[in-house]
Amino acid sequence: MPARRTHLAPSTAQSELAEALDALRTELELPGEFSPEVLAEADAARPADPVPARDLRELAFVTLDPAGARDLDQAFLIEPRRRGGWLVRYAIADVPSFVRPGGAVDAEARRRGQSLYAADGMIPLHPPVIGVDRASLLPGEDRTAYVWSFELDGQGEVLRTGLERALVRSRAQLDYESAQRAVDAGEHAGPLAELPAFGAARLEQERLRGGASLDLPDEEVVRDEQGGYRIERRLPLPVETWNAQLSIMTGIAAARLMLDGGVGVLRTMPPPDAEAIAAFRIRTAALGLPWPERLAYGEYLRSLDRRDPRTGPVLRAAASLFRGAGYEVFDGTPPADPGQAAIAAPYAHVTAPIRRLVDRWGLVASLAIAEGRPVPTWLRESLPELPPLMQASAARAGRLEQATLDRVEAALLADRVGEVFEATVVEVRGEDRLVVQLDEPAVTANCRAPAGRPMPGAGERMPIVLEHADIRSGSVGFRPGGGAALPS
Repeated sequence: MPARRTHLAPSTAQSELAEALDALRTELELPGEFSPEVLAEADAARPADPVPARDLRELAFVTLDPAGARDLDQAFLIEPRRRGGWLVRYAIADVPSFVRPGGAVDAEARRRGQSLYAADGMIPLHPPVIGVDRASLLPGEDRTAYVWSFELDGQGEVLRTGLERALVRSRAQLDYESAQRAVDAGEHAGPLAELPAFGAARLEQERLRGGASLDLPDEEVVRDEQGGYRIERRLPLPVETWNAQLSIMTGIAAARLMLDGGVGVLRTMPPPDAEAIAAFRIRTAALGLPWPERLAYGEYLRSLDRRDPRTGPVLRAAASLFRGAGYEVFDGTPPADPGQAAIAAPYAHVTAPIRRLVDRWGLVASLAIAEGRPVPTWLRESLPELPPLMQASAARAGRLEQATLDRVEAALLADRVGEVFEATVVEVRGEDRLVVQLDEPAVTANCRAPAGRPMPGAGERMPIVLEHADIRSGSVGFRPGGGAALPS
């Protein structure tokens, strides 16, 4: 199992850190409490009529999420076929049933765009009565859901796809770490029995398409029972990667449905240009894991050992290859370039409607097209609103994530000003600034370039001295330490 590294801020900094994190809600103008009108409409919402004719409650769906999650968007069932391959069913929370287009809940969801995960608590997209209660696929509860079905051959290629609204009942709420322990212990029976083989087959299909999964290390700010904050860094577990392939397979199917139907919203991303590829190739060499000319970038990324400490910086650098992601809406003529470069196929967001606004549009459009019905007028008319709404919410989420991490990192270092640290140069910016990664704690920060000495390159090791660490602003700064560079 990938190692978990935990870094805890000193107790002397915890109270100041708590105040700084609380202030972010005001500084970043994050959404606050839901209005009484929104709460009242949400409380009155019930699954939309008609009740689904299809009853799949006898099927043993399960959910797989981070421990303690309550906003459960997806449940799955993977069954082996007698002649090889799998029958996969993937149930998605029926959020559209609880949100009236043009109503108060809809308007507030459009304003928010997505759920935000602050260190001191989640800021949900929908009121809790919907997001963590009536729409959530909680175990033992009858729910309506959008149920995708896939027939796959033994190589993981999708042969047939279906979509229907149905009644479901999840049997169990699994979490990543306990699921991984079960797989590692060889517990071959039960709901996880087919997940490893399915995941491996779908990853191979991704390779054949020319796609690439980054699997970036997680950096999560966690609040403990005493109210203190810490940073946990870890690589995604294999079960998380296999589980993600369920969502990717479904997103590809939804994109194809909407393209065939001539209306919908896609998640797009252009392929990396020659300049980005050349720059990344140089950085991989500097970081000690050179990218061979003979390998496509997806093959190279898959070849990296996730346990190698150099892999993290390389994967972060690889993010430069996957820029320009956005949402493309269409009604009539499909986009000229509908592809998502990292997935290497047209793709749509449809598997997280509790947490992401755009998924509701994708689900409703996909089901209408699958059933041969007209796509609702409200959906077609509101399509142009989606890209700017999602762009704004993504920017807000990015600012919150970075600002939170900056402040916790500053708290980790607050009582160590003047101390010498060992670090690796991750990036050279201009003529006077470096981006460095500390060995311990694993903080990424800016460092002034050395005066009167050659500029170190990416991948070089060097001693650095902490000049300041301001918790309120999240600002951390270093200067080069004395002496020669450390051995690489």
